[in-house]
Amino acid sequence: MSSSWSSILTNYPLISAFIAFVIAQTIKFFTSWYKEKQWDLKQLVGSGGMPSSHSSTVTALATAIGFQEGFGGALFATALILACIVMYDATGVRLHAGRQAEVLNQIVYELPAEHPLAESRPLRELLGHTPPQVAAGGLLGIVTSFVGYFIFLDAR
Repeated sequence: MSSSWSSILTNYPLISAFIAFVIAQTIKFFTSWYKEKQWDLKQLVGSGGMPSSHSSTVTALATAIGFQEGFGGALFATALILACIVMYDATGVRLHAGRQAEVLNQIVYELPAEHPLAESRPLRELLGHTPPQVAAGGLLGIVTSFVGYFIFLDAR
């Protein structure tokens, strides 16, 4: 059992991905506080915003796998394709679903009070990312795994 934990705690791609996620969410938390002048703990785990934590996580994972296993192997190719799908989804389906939620929330807001849907709970609007948010997340992931490479793999 202890060797399993030891393997997890020294798994460079996993740790790089996790650290990239934490950094991205922390950046969102503090930028939200700076803009709104109030703490919003939902920013630590929520989706949407700058930078994309989804993008930072999958790019850190893919580049760390590339550094560790080589950029010419099947494992890197799989991680790269996964990263591309996640980043495409963030700027496509999820971004447009969030925009549709904005419109639907506005429609519900304008309903008369006696309408059965007038008291509906609003839909989440911040679901996806703009291309700059995805690019920033991707860059953060690459930088995180690059720094991690020197910490984890160079130390061996």
